[in-house]
Amino acid sequence: MMSSPRIDKSTLGLQLPTDPRWAEMTKADLGEILTDHAWCEQKAATTCITLIIRYHDFPQIVEMLSPVITEEWGHFRMVIREMKRRGLSIGRQRNDEYVARLMKCVRGDVTREMQLMDKLLVSALIEARSCERFKVLSEHLDDPELQRFYHELMISEAGHYRLFIDLAKSVMPDDIVMRRWAEFLTMEAEIMQSLELRGDRIH
Repeated sequence: MMSSPRIDKSTLGLQLPTDPRWAEMTKADLGEILTDHAWCEQKAATTCITLIIRYHDFPQIVEMLSPVITEEWGHFRMVIREMKRRGLSIGRQRNDEYVARLMKCVRGDVTREMQLMDKLLVSALIEARSCERFKVLSEHLDDPELQRFYHELMISEAGHYRLFIDLAKSVMPDDIVMRRWAEFLTMEAEIMQSLELRGDRIH
């Protein structure tokens, strides 16, 4: 198996590692986990588009997220291609309770800049958790091609995680961002602990 960059929960800041049982559960039906992954990539691209539309007056948002949209949509196409190679077809889009609950942590009674910071940190968390889960898949799936596939995506997601953190720091002072980030990490761990462990979900 190829060596991986040192990307783990401590590198990403995550307080709770993925339950080892999850990797085994995903093997039961690759079509299910690949379908969920495809829609996650679509939602990631859509989120970036929405942020640009809502916060177009922040030049750094437009400049830095525009290429991410292209990358995320490219990932969507890559997952679809992997499914096609295996004779699988994409299933319906699913509700993502993990993301929905994270979004409820975005404050509505703060300044526009602070609300944008919260949304960017939620995106950073989603990318960090995706990165951690892709690392798990790259190490535990039986298919060598899928191992390589998820290894490459793991590296990309790590870059997106850092980009969203940097964007948040371009909106608000570093100390405020990092205090809020610490709060989000705690909330994310609590959400992860409360969610049902499912092998047909990336999150």
